[in-house]
Amino acid sequence: MEKSIIVFGHLSIHKNNQYPSPAYCKSKSGDKLNYLMKKSMFILLWAIFLGMPVQAQISINDLPPEEFYDFWVGEWDASWDEPEGKKGKGVNVITKDLDQKVIRESFQILEGQSAGFKGTSISVYQPQFNRWKQAWADNNGGYYDFTGDVDGEQRIFKTQIFELEDGRKFTQRMVFKEITENSMTWDWEASEDGGETWTLNWRIFYTRK
Repeated sequence: MEKSIIVFGHLSIHKNNQYPSPAYCKSKSGDKLNYLMKKSMFILLWAIFLGMPVQAQISINDLPPEEFYDFWVGEWDASWDEPEGKKGKGVNVITKDLDQKVIRESFQILEGQSAGFKGTSISVYQPQFNRWKQAWADNNGGYYDFTGDVDGEQRIFKTQIFELEDGRKFTQRMVFKEITENSMTWDWEASEDGGETWTLNWRIFYTRK
């Protein structure tokens, strides 16, 4: 009676006696062992590869300017460090509206010393000026007008530079960095020398829902 064969990828095993098929293995025992070891390693590496989460984000060099902030779209959990080892938590929902031309943000702090804070923004690419703009407003009466910028893979929104009475040149910016498919870091920074140096005031860690 002809023996039935079970096939696993490129490895054929005879059901009755469990040995590699001659069609795939050489007769010498050393060659058989090398063959099986290579196949086993290939299968193991392939399984590891399939199980790895996709973390890479498309390089900004491969994107048209109007898509520079598309990575932001989605629903996010937000967390950050507060004094005495405590944690602040919030949510941020980002959508694309108005024929997919406007990015709309809805941010809310749920836990921490600023619980109840809410803010919203709209961001839009202006092709006639080759720039991004954002307007932010919140329930504390805050309002900011930002202009987009990039630094390597980092995306930035920054305010104008305001010269203070004492001669300091004050500006603020938000920096999106360490961007992956499902996580990113957001920094809120200030400068008193026109952007030569920056002080970190708030760092938020985002994970996608």
